[in-house]
Amino acid sequence: MSVTDDAIEAIKQMILTGELRPGDRLPREPELAERLGLSRNSLREAVRALSLIHVLDVRQGDGTYVTSLEPGLLMDALGFVVDFHRDDTVLQFFEARRVLEPAVTAMAAMYMSEYDIQNLAYLLDSLPEEPTVDELVANDVEFHRRIAAGSGNPVLCSLVENVSGRTTRARMWRAITQDNVVDRTLSEHRAILQALAAREVELARSWATVHIAGVEHWIRKTLVDGA
Repeated sequence: MSVTDDAIEAIKQMILTGELRPGDRLPREPELAERLGLSRNSLREAVRALSLIHVLDVRQGDGTYVTSLEPGLLMDALGFVVDFHRDDTVLQFFEARRVLEPAVTAMAAMYMSEYDIQNLAYLLDSLPEEPTVDELVANDVEFHRRIAAGSGNPVLCSLVENVSGRTTRARMWRAITQDNVVDRTLSEHRAILQALAAREVELARSWATVHIAGVEHWIRKTLVDGA
């Protein structure tokens, strides 16, 4: 482990133990470096690294603070990394969706409010009879985002949003090239919605798996095997 890694671990432990809490200001650099037995350069590199992943907030002329540590903020760093992946890795993100979203959908069947489920139905009904590709994909993204939020777990919600958001372009390709994609998407969305409304946990999980696996299969055959 490098000296910078040691510094990162030391700051992380201060946060995990509660010595530093969200919103707290870190001690001044010379004081913290002496306290941790680290060089100021190593501490500076650690602070820079932790600020890149939104754990710390460096405010010029003011000091360095622990961020809110909200899941959505921390998961932004995942999105930053994912954006640099090549198109031929999109299948991996659909595989990740297939693992995450059925579990999240099952949780939503238990915890999503009746009000939010009703609004989910309104969302599906708001789609025009002959939607554009942009309208279809935007509706699809929002549908899954609301279900993730309905799970009641903000960490899982942030993970789903970051992974799912990076598959938008592939979903648009599918909407353009695959026959009956509108009817199939809406049919599967309504099956998921009905399972949520009925509080059928395993049925909701199964339909989410079928729905995402179908898109994954198309990605594999069209964008990967067919490349």
